[in-house]
Amino acid sequence: MIPFSECAVRARVQPRRTLLRLLGAVAALSTLGTAPLFAADAYPSRPITIIVPYAAGGPTDRVARDLGETMRKHLGNVSIIVENAVGAGSSIGSNKVAKAAPDGYTILLNHISMATMPNLLHNMPFKIESDFEYLGMINEVPMTLIGRPTLPAKNYKELAGWINQNKGKINLGNAGVGSASHLCGLLFQNAVHIDMISVPYKGTAPAMTDLMGGQIDLMCDQTTNTSTMIEAKKVIPYGVTTAKRLTTPALKDLPTLEESGLKNFEISIWHGLYAPKGTPADVVAKINGALKASLKDPEFMKKEEALGAVIITDKRVEPAEHKKFVMSEIAKWSPIIAAAKEYVD
Repeated sequence: MIPFSECAVRARVQPRRTLLRLLGAVAALSTLGTAPLFAADAYPSRPITIIVPYAAGGPTDRVARDLGETMRKHLGNVSIIVENAVGAGSSIGSNKVAKAAPDGYTILLNHISMATMPNLLHNMPFKIESDFEYLGMINEVPMTLIGRPTLPAKNYKELAGWINQNKGKINLGNAGVGSASHLCGLLFQNAVHIDMISVPYKGTAPAMTDLMGGQIDLMCDQTTNTSTMIEAKKVIPYGVTTAKRLTTPALKDLPTLEESGLKNFEISIWHGLYAPKGTPADVVAKINGALKASLKDPEFMKKEEALGAVIITDKRVEPAEHKKFVMSEIAKWSPIIAAAKEYVD
């Protein structure tokens, strides 16, 4: 048996030896020159969050979830989480990303709202041109003009006559101020020179529900959201907003609004990716590389084609060209929004 006094000595000596070993290890590391004690983890080493500034289940949310699942495969199978931060014309979610740590783990997926927010919002808490790193564009989504199933007009020519007979009484729904459907509605009213009663909702789903139920008359929304409803004959389609007819099964027989008589009316809703300003260049390059690979992924391409979306294949997939395009879109939408006088305070 070890005497009690010897046990006490050993108890005092053991911690001292452990401390000396740790000090020796630190001294050894210091001989490695200026190399850091701990190497930085290669990006990405933890889950990435894509912020979508619109409600879950809407067309932009669907693009984000499909893209996130595809990009995950090209980023080492890291988890990609989609988070919906809704409100104030998409500025709440956009601001969340603008103020996030610039490390590539919080990115924004937004649509044409990036070009319209500067004109729609009076007190925007960030700057589109200087508070983001542009990561590249994803797709362009055509719009469709659709009506409640009980409308007497069955094609655009009949609709134009019905609109003229019902001036001041037409309810035009949208998914909220600044949404794609809101912007398309503004452009439509501008094209027909008739003001309609704008009815904003908190997302595409409730607006579509009320349209199918006959509570509102018309809506102009992305094919990613309307194709299923058109195919199921739950709404009346009046035309697509592209220069040429679409080739998707649900919309291939639907004429363009241009060929139906609505001149100079063409709009597509584009989507892009953004990171907080100051995100390292190598991280931006890695995300951009994963985006480009995803846009060529057969599974993702098939999903986009089924929804009528057109994947970006031109130079706008590059960060610098993406930013240049957004700046040109801001200039394009400024007079249209100013004339409509519909803002988010």
